[in-house]
Amino acid sequence: MARHPTLFITHRGERHQQVALVSAPAELDITLRRTPSKEEIIALLPGMEFLITERTGEIDADIMRAGANLRLIQRLGSQTYDIDLAAARAAGIPVCYLPVRGCIMVAEHMLMQMLACAKRLRETMDDTLSGKDFGHPPHRCDEDYFAYNWTGRTDIRGLWGATVGILGYGEIGAELARRLAGFGCKVIYNKRNRLPPEAEAEMHIQFAETDDLAAQSDYVCMLLPFFPETAQSLSRAFFAGMKPGAIFVSCGGSGVVDEDALAEAYATGHLAGAALDTFTYEPIAPDDPLLPLARDPRANLVLTPHTAAGTASATRNERTDDYANLMHVLRGEELVGRLV
Repeated sequence: MARHPTLFITHRGERHQQVALVSAPAELDITLRRTPSKEEIIALLPGMEFLITERTGEIDADIMRAGANLRLIQRLGSQTYDIDLAAARAAGIPVCYLPVRGCIMVAEHMLMQMLACAKRLRETMDDTLSGKDFGHPPHRCDEDYFAYNWTGRTDIRGLWGATVGILGYGEIGAELARRLAGFGCKVIYNKRNRLPPEAEAEMHIQFAETDDLAAQSDYVCMLLPFFPETAQSLSRAFFAGMKPGAIFVSCGGSGVVDEDALAEAYATGHLAGAALDTFTYEPIAPDDPLLPLARDPRANLVLTPHTAAGTASATRNERTDDYANLMHVLRGEELVGRLV
């Protein structure tokens, strides 16, 4: 069986790389590189039939000239601002994008985290399940009688019109920003390399330095990846710089958040709530400082066991969709998510 040479460039770590490789169809001969330079990509492209890219830099006219045999450029993700579509059109190379299901799931989870804290879900459920009437004996409801807010709560808030700061704006951040648009939020973001103005305008987001993002945001969404330089980087100084009464939610890299510092910021009342899906130790350590706080059903803390991306496991089938369009090319079938 003839195998079709494919260059796969990614920013992701070894574990994700291995899952991508094990999911590849037998028809493809994969060369995988992590964060290659432009020069390395150009050197590898001659003879390649396919280029798969997970946001590792601009795909420009120089790269397309080097890939004279390319039959498809496949972007994994929904951000395509860094692919020169005009150059691809001139070169006759189809370009497609594929939204990443796991990233969408995490974005959904972050919305749940924000809403659960905003609505104080754990406390209001505890009130309801207590069976107490809070001074309002039960009566059968009809169109003119209902006991709105019979617990007398005064601390329920929403997302509408809030300022949401996304710290670490990658594919998940982009999916989250799209979903926040429906809530009328002002979305600010921070990442190492600022997006070009046209990408910011398209996604209705504004860049902010980290300190400014912390100070302005009603909700801080932590999506920083784990690197040695980000380990425990969200410390007391960061949480002290957050807006008083703000809410902190995290689905970013495990080990980025100093949980002692976060627990202190919540316990002192500086933060109104917090939700985490990733932790410094996993499974969560029995002495994690957030656990005794979260065991109080009145706490506005939501802790989940690293399930934001769903329940997919590292199996051969997890990333088969990455290669679907490549197989469509080989079979002469219609491409999905085509841009050019």
